Amino acid sequence: MKKRQKLNLILMMTVLTLFLSGCVRTKTVDGKLVPFGMVWQYLGQPLEHIMNMIAGLFGGVHETNAVGWAIMILTIIVRLVLLPMMVSQQHKSTIQQEKMSMLRPQLEKLQAAAKNAKTPEMQAAASQATMKVYRENNVSMTGGIGCLPLLIQLPIFSGLYAAIRYSTSLANAQFFGISLTKSSAVLAILAFIVYLVQGYLMMLGIPEEQKKMMQTTMWLSPIMILIFSWTTSAGLGLYFFIGGLFAIIQTLIINILRPRIKDNIAKNFVVKNVADDILKNLETEDSKQTSESKIATNKNNEKNTKRNAGKQNKH
Repeated sequence: MKKRQKLNLILMMTVLTLFLSGCVRTKTVDGKLVPFGMVWQYLGQPLEHIMNMIAGLFGGVHETNAVGWAIMILTIIVRLVLLPMMVSQQHKSTIQQEKMSMLRPQLEKLQAAAKNAKTPEMQAAASQATMKVYRENNVSMTGGIGCLPLLIQLPIFSGLYAAIRYSTSLANAQFFGISLTKSSAVLAILAFIVYLVQGYLMMLGIPEEQKKMMQTTMWLSPIMILIFSWTTSAGLGLYFFIGGLFAIIQTLIINILRPRIKDNIAKNFVVKNVADDILKNLETEDSKQTSESKIATNKNNEKNTKRNAGKQNKH
């Protein structure tokens, strides 16, 4: 499960990288770089107009900090729209985690059987049995993790990046002395910290076994956010920072609800103990193979004995 989580996260971040790089075409007109193409027309330019409009509430794009406030308000709007979906997704993920903790005794038996298996075939069968335990108990091996909220935000990422990089009206935008068109170590580190805090909060109340499985993911997400924020414009770093604050809020909501979720799962989730039946079948199969192997060995020994006896008689 942990490998699959990391693979999903890396895949989503790779898609994000493709969105942020090379999607907007440019041409030189009168010595100026002019963006064009579908990404600019349908994402970058509309977001440029939206930010210009919001910045107008603070005195216009040429007013100090106005564009920064516009990015913050845009982020808040996006995250408020996504908040119910993201809380729902995290709620489902928490339910899956609680169910997994109840399946832990069965999984440990199968892990021990796989470790002590005498043949590669039996080891593979014990490992595959883990999937059956999840399937029979209707538990997702990915822990309820989904990528829909990130996919919904991808157009915002791409459009915001294009608008800040190529817009002439936003070219000189600053936010408390930080140029929003250039990379900013300060905003990158702040974004890293808030997502690290959010990852830590997600670990609270989770069994130790699952914490070990989630530790890599807890660090991987903030590190990827740090890299993107550091290597792109500070405007995108500001977007990640405000988004991280919302992620902390949604995690706190789930942590408040977790005891209730746990009690509800304990009352309503009936665990199907399929591991014992699987182990019995494996033991039966193992005994059968061992018996067949002994019979085959005995037959070979008998043949060798007769062959040797025949040779001795000839001599």
